[in-house]
Amino acid sequence: MKNTIYLLTLFMVFTSTMGQYGKVMDHLTLDSKILKGERNFAVYLPPDYDHSSRSYPVLYLLHGYTDDHTGWVQFGEVLHIADKAINDGSATAMIIIMPDADSGLPGYTNAINGKWNYEDFFFNELMPHVEERFRIKKNKRYRAVAGLSMGGGGTFLYAMHRPDLFSSAAPLSASLGPQSLEEMKNFPYVGFSKKEINQKGFDLYSLRNNPLKLVDKMSKKDLNSVRWYIDCGDDDFLYEANSLMHLKMREKEIKHEFRIRDGDHSWDYWRSALPSVLAFISKGFHQ
Repeated sequence: MKNTIYLLTLFMVFTSTMGQYGKVMDHLTLDSKILKGERNFAVYLPPDYDHSSRSYPVLYLLHGYTDDHTGWVQFGEVLHIADKAINDGSATAMIIIMPDADSGLPGYTNAINGKWNYEDFFFNELMPHVEERFRIKKNKRYRAVAGLSMGGGGTFLYAMHRPDLFSSAAPLSASLGPQSLEEMKNFPYVGFSKKEINQKGFDLYSLRNNPLKLVDKMSKKDLNSVRWYIDCGDDDFLYEANSLMHLKMREKEIKHEFRIRDGDHSWDYWRSALPSVLAFISKGFHQ
């Protein structure tokens, strides 16, 4: 009898711990007509995904320059950090989609010449695909976007271009693109050829893809329809541009959280930022 009780207790402990760990699949693909080829992406599924039938909020988590869809998995430790946040109650259970914006022409924008339209792919192919393939809630309240460096710039752009789609946006150490024609000459991932590096090309790019310009043009209502969380290290070379965005938003009375913490442009910094990002966007999901 004692053995039976002991085994039953072990079984209950084992079953109670099942489902406490999420999982990552980092070699998923979809065929893109817009980009004319197969595209990679990774997904994090929360601990109870396989044991429930409900739908979940979604975070689109964007990588930086020279990384790909596996960056947040390998170096960002998204599985461990998201599991911990969900299990300790600081974040709600969510699905995290990590696209690859490195294969082909790096970056999250549409090319000026129209030959590589990654932003169109993201909104018109990737989002519909994953939101049908996985049990994702398909409305603004339950959708967020975040990213680091190049992906931080992409976060600003996507939330500013489509404020109707995202409840929260969390750019980390955001690269805001070239701020002058001279900077444009050395910028590696903004989607133009050498012959387009002229004043006209710079003006065309800035008109659509410079977040510091967009925040001036957009309505206060649209900007405030997104919950903003901006975070950058005090030793980061992108500190100035991120601080300028904070000042512009403050002047325009755009509600936002702004964090300057000890750190530089590194995975140590972004790993330390992710728990706060997950907690921040979870509050938006619950509103």
